[in-house]
Amino acid sequence: MTALLMAVTLTDLAPFIVFAAIVAGAWFLMSALTRTSSAAEDRLARLGRPTSFGDMDSVDGQKQRFAGLKDALAQLGGAIEGKSELERNKLKLQLVNAGFRGDNAPMIYHGLRLLCLTLFLLPTSGFMLVWQGFTQKSLIYIGIFCGIGFYLPQVALWLLVSNRKKQIFLTLPDALDLLVVCVESGLGLDAAMRKVTDEMKSHAKVICEEVALANLQLQMGKSRREVLHDLGVRTGVDDVKALAAILIQADRFGSSIAQALRVQSDSMRVRRRQIAEEKAAKTAVQLIFPLVLFIFPAIFVVLVGPAAIQIKHGLFKS
Repeated sequence: MTALLMAVTLTDLAPFIVFAAIVAGAWFLMSALTRTSSAAEDRLARLGRPTSFGDMDSVDGQKQRFAGLKDALAQLGGAIEGKSELERNKLKLQLVNAGFRGDNAPMIYHGLRLLCLTLFLLPTSGFMLVWQGFTQKSLIYIGIFCGIGFYLPQVALWLLVSNRKKQIFLTLPDALDLLVVCVESGLGLDAAMRKVTDEMKSHAKVICEEVALANLQLQMGKSRREVLHDLGVRTGVDDVKALAAILIQADRFGSSIAQALRVQSDSMRVRRRQIAEEKAAKTAVQLIFPLVLFIFPAIFVVLVGPAAIQIKHGLFKS
């Protein structure tokens, strides 16, 4: 009897619990979006005592509008950030490969995971508790949708990393050919990298961004070996890592950088041709399933259908 009364009580209180959770989540989001008091005070201080004319318009309103949400997600994600140094470095490397290099990127990522979990949890809980009640089936559905919401940012991050690596892989041969031409014409490696960035920034933004960052690090006084190593790690593309290793060896042993770039360009061109041939060889096998499932049934209906109709009429007449 006590268990029955408890179940009835939980079922009756479920809509109120869900409503309170939705109100709390909405309040959290609104407070995070409107948390711009410190930014407003800083802007007033700069307008009152500007050190230069550039300081008066240095605040971007669009960025400041979401600064509170960004900080809130960072604070929220800090609670579930990995305790192991290996886990943190692995996640940071994935975020860098996706193009997010900020120090707060891991915490913001974890905050987004918790936010997606909450956004999937609240509507699903309300719908299932009202429709099915507090039953085992409703709890299973709630758990499934919570898992989808929790792992959705991870899937999105994997897609971003894959798309970025693909863009770098497709535009790297053109950048390498231009780099070979610039180096063989007498330019140094730093000047050749700047030339590549200027010439290809319109159609190869990702690789130009990485090359520009590497060139900036060289200008800041960082050693060429560390800069090239960081370039290969940031991109996560095997061809870029191989290129960085060849340039490091050429710089270390004093060999010709132009010759090393020429050898790497030829090997990359051969590898791309081998990948194209492999994909062409797989095409015949991959076409079997669409042919069997979609094309052959239609052909079978067109060829055998009229004969089957005539056989049917002949059997009924006889």
